[in-house]
Amino acid sequence: MVNPLRTIIVDDEALARRGLRHRLAERDDVHIVAEARNGREALKLIEDENPDLMFLDIQMPGMDGFDVLRALDAERMPVIVFVTAFDDYAIQAFEAHALDYLLKPIDEKRLGDALERAHDFVERNEALRHRESLLGLVGQITGRPVGSMDDVRRSGVDRLKRKEPPRLAIKDGGSTTWLRQDEIDWIDAAGDYMCVHAHSETHIMRRTMKKLEAELDPEILQRVHRSTIVNVKRVREMHAHINGEYFLTLSNGHTVKLSRSYKDKLRYFG
Repeated sequence: MVNPLRTIIVDDEALARRGLRHRLAERDDVHIVAEARNGREALKLIEDENPDLMFLDIQMPGMDGFDVLRALDAERMPVIVFVTAFDDYAIQAFEAHALDYLLKPIDEKRLGDALERAHDFVERNEALRHRESLLGLVGQITGRPVGSMDDVRRSGVDRLKRKEPPRLAIKDGGSTTWLRQDEIDWIDAAGDYMCVHAHSETHIMRRTMKKLEAELDPEILQRVHRSTIVNVKRVREMHAHINGEYFLTLSNGHTVKLSRSYKDKLRYFG
């Protein structure tokens, strides 16, 4: 039997930590020993808990994921699985190295692959190779050699840009309003019309739910009910209902329902 990996989760978003914790709780090869909301808490937990594995969000306020990487003692470095929303170029760099990454929203198979690779690192006690892989990753992203952890911040890798969010065209007579999809809170159906809620305003467009859904970026907007689409980044809280449904509370306080037939969409909230 495989020994469970002592694991910590580092993410400034409580909902993201909860989602990943829920996924990992279903596995017997992982034991979550602690969670951190920021980089400083992560470093303290590494010192106190000496984990085998760390899921590390890159984009955090204050001390981000690369700051944590730079501050780590190579002798006590756990296996690191980055959690990221970087663009395709950076993702290719992650894939070229022995460490792993999870792209939000987290895919179940990718999570399983990452854990399998983490077990392999731990069993072979290859901390040095893992460290070299991290440095190689930064070098490939920046196009410059990185010889030490101190070079990570100077490399500017933390300033990688995310891909530009797509826009949604809302036509009203002869005029068109372009809304960035990441600025939409939620969308609901009203007969043959769609009500798009953004910036405390409601925009009306004539479109079927199916056609509209095909125009949306699934990393941002997901259908959670036959008549509702929600911005997964705006979900602040999630509460289970006794009948198998969920109630999602958005950052503006509005609540939408996730029906049982869309239960598979829970993975987008982790």
